[in-house]
Amino acid sequence: MPRRTPHNALDEVRTPRRFPGFLKVASVCALITGLLSPFSSAVAVDATPTAAANDYCGGQCSDILPPGENGNATLAQILLNQAFGTQPGHAEDQLGPYADLAKGYPALTDDKVNTFFDDASFGVPADQVASAEKPAGRGDVTIVRDKKTGVPHITGTTRYGTEFGAGYAAAEDRLWLMDLFRHVGRGQLTSFAGGAAANQGLEQQFYRNAPYTEADLQAQIDSAVAKNGARGRQALADVDAYLAGVNAYIDASDSGRYFPGEYVLTGHKDAITNAGTIEHFKVTDMVALASVVGSLFGSGGGGEVNNALSLLAAQAKYGVEEGTRVWESFRERNDPEAVLTVHDGRSFPYAQKPDDPKGEALPDAGSVTQEPLVHDRTGSAATSAARSASTRAATTTLSSARRGMSNALVVSGEHTASGHPVAVFGPQTGYFAPQLLLLQEIQGPGISARGASFAGLSMYVELGRGQDYSWSATTSGQDIIDTYAVELCQDDYHYLYHGTCTAMDKVEQADSWKPTVADGTAAGSYTMRVWRTKYGPVQYRATVGGRKVAYTTLRSSYLHEADSIVGFQMLNDPGFVKGPEDFQKAAQHINYTFNWFYADSRHTAYYNSGDNPVRANGVDAEFPVWARPAYEWRNWDPATNTADDTPPSAHPNSVDQDYYISWNNKQAQDYTAAPWGEGSVHRGNLLEDRVKKLVAAGGVTRASLTKAMADAALADLRAEDVLPKLLKVIDSSQVTDPTAAAAVGELRTWVSAGARRTETSAGSKRYADADAIRILDAWWPLLVKAEFEPGLGSDLYTALTGNLPIDEAPSAGHGPTGSHAGSSFQYGWWSYVDKDIRAVLGEPVRGPLAEKYCGGGSLGGCRDVLLTTLKQAAGMTAVQVYPGDDQCSAGDQWCADSIAQRTLGGIKHYRISWQNRPTYQQVVEYTSHR
Repeated sequence: MPRRTPHNALDEVRTPRRFPGFLKVASVCALITGLLSPFSSAVAVDATPTAAANDYCGGQCSDILPPGENGNATLAQILLNQAFGTQPGHAEDQLGPYADLAKGYPALTDDKVNTFFDDASFGVPADQVASAEKPAGRGDVTIVRDKKTGVPHITGTTRYGTEFGAGYAAAEDRLWLMDLFRHVGRGQLTSFAGGAAANQGLEQQFYRNAPYTEADLQAQIDSAVAKNGARGRQALADVDAYLAGVNAYIDASDSGRYFPGEYVLTGHKDAITNAGTIEHFKVTDMVALASVVGSLFGSGGGGEVNNALSLLAAQAKYGVEEGTRVWESFRERNDPEAVLTVHDGRSFPYAQKPDDPKGEALPDAGSVTQEPLVHDRTGSAATSAARSASTRAATTTLSSARRGMSNALVVSGEHTASGHPVAVFGPQTGYFAPQLLLLQEIQGPGISARGASFAGLSMYVELGRGQDYSWSATTSGQDIIDTYAVELCQDDYHYLYHGTCTAMDKVEQADSWKPTVADGTAAGSYTMRVWRTKYGPVQYRATVGGRKVAYTTLRSSYLHEADSIVGFQMLNDPGFVKGPEDFQKAAQHINYTFNWFYADSRHTAYYNSGDNPVRANGVDAEFPVWARPAYEWRNWDPATNTADDTPPSAHPNSVDQDYYISWNNKQAQDYTAAPWGEGSVHRGNLLEDRVKKLVAAGGVTRASLTKAMADAALADLRAEDVLPKLLKVIDSSQVTDPTAAAAVGELRTWVSAGARRTETSAGSKRYADADAIRILDAWWPLLVKAEFEPGLGSDLYTALTGNLPIDEAPSAGHGPTGSHAGSSFQYGWWSYVDKDIRAVLGEPVRGPLAEKYCGGGSLGGCRDVLLTTLKQAAGMTAVQVYPGDDQCSAGDQWCADSIAQRTLGGIKHYRISWQNRPTYQQVVEYTSHR
């Protein structure tokens, strides 16, 4: 029988808000119709607890994933939520504790950790069992859900039954989201969910990078299975069983009429007659899903064309030699002041700048155009407004998840109170309703794990814990993508491949949509078209030395979206992972770019995963190169997109370092070709400074490490690490202007108080130090522009901001993450400002910028620039600094920063106060080991 937790309709009543994103309630008629849809009957509770497998955490493993485990809702539940704000059971119950840590962390003790997190022990105590079911009547698997969170605990006596149960539970909790994402991965979202701008933007965003045919998807499965022997065959069997469970739930929910209500709102099902179909899942859908997840979180690199454009701008201003020197100083590709995850002095050279670059194919000035993706627009798709809106929607919906991803704090037992390692870690996957991840426990033959998995890919736990170890990941971003300039021949759709004029492969996806209850967009259609070469899809066109070229992007994980499955299978296998070395071997089978962290009762470990291609000698990974044999990846086979990869020992790795921190910062010394902005000030410093201090004092506990994370989560990086130096310049003379003097006083008080963005009291929705925060939010973009643009010139300054945005404050809707996204301060010019200001002050700077920019390099001139812009910022009102949006009134500072659970389905949730932390998070300290 299906799981449907009863709830009080008056619980958690929230003020209804406009429904952004995919769905809108159309009319009272729809409400009445929806209320006629039957709820499924409640499941009888079996008081028998699940049998907990060997659990060596001693009750000291905790985790949390907002907003809640239940991501499915019937039509009636959706419409009640829209009308009255009521919540389905377990849809929102993890949001409050997650939010409360922002005010509760100063008083945190070990015995209060689970006030803000959930107990992540294996099994469910008998008095905490909410429901138990045998999915599809199977005798070899049981799904038990606990009363507090509704998380599924899946216990199987056979491998097939275990995975069947995992699929069934996933569909119970995330069927609509799974369906959305398989259509996103196939470039078929608009035909599935309607032609809203957000839908158009999403499918276009991913289809350009992964334009797979059905044959491509199947070939990736065949390849992953073939190259992994018995484990590959087991993985395929697990997927088949998992899909059988998903499809069994589809059939049961269809016949019982308790399927997600979004199917009615998008026209796939009829609320009265039940006509319509929910398509079964097939194995190739899993690859489509994986391609979306990989594109969001595990495909570092690229951007070579943009790099070339900013280099050309620098050379145009300064000349080739000096312009290159200036560009390199801003690129900071191996900055000696960058915070490192592996800080033991070892070097891991990768993608370093060659002494004599070979094969570069820089575009002629003004010749670059982006390859059009969308063709043959009709109806609502024909308007240019829809096109621009869809692009913005893509930027502010799922691409925000790609920007701010994950942190980790891990301390070895040598420095803890108990002598056992302590870890606080998790991925920042954005805030969505329903959440992209789901929680589960899986116990069966060869599988013993609890934690989070991406919806639709939850045949294994992807981030979580085993019997006596936990693991997590942060996005690493090292470069596994290269851009090739393929020389055109005959016409724009033929290119030279090894001297032969070769036709490009045209891949198209036609999408059309009709108006639905959930979509106010008129009927329309378009065709997405991608031209593929052996060097990957075409992204841009240009001329190089007057010759017409197409710029293509080739990533090592292209055509290999399914390869990582064996690595996750190993991480779930208690017979495989028995210590840190086994953990590292498992992570070596994951081809996406992640930093992996591990803790058990005795050891900690780290490994940087990804198929790092071995580039030809002399190739600079920062820029496009000619598509010629001399510049291809070593032993590259275009038919399978395989090549030589760097060996595991060349990847940053470590066991039992004193501590590890990661917030998407630089991994290790000489590990280059990572994202822009890894310089002297990075948000990783917020963790480094706090954890280093804890380790120096010793006696680290779960509570103290969690407090360090939470404190960093509320810190304004600019205020903590850069503002004191700006004030030092201003303090070089007395401030006589009263407006500027008052602003300086506000800022100084804020810095002295800790430079945090936090409420005056829990739930007040007002910031302490509100004026100082407003002033800095207004000042930062003004001072960066005034500091650098006069020296760089407008063209170069603009080009460099295209490589690295100047700001990513919580409220900065203009920044790369977008508004209400939580994650902040990953991308910005804080390092540039820091290095420049220190140089002007005459302080030592390792890896300085090529010139002094602030005020022409003089202290007095710099002070004038800072005071002029500060006075301008201080005069800006809250309404000017926080202009308002569809969530907030203009001038509402707290709301502008607040985190919104972005709707991907029919249920909405309330906003929470800003904090910069992982979405799913674990706090662990194992007491013993097998």
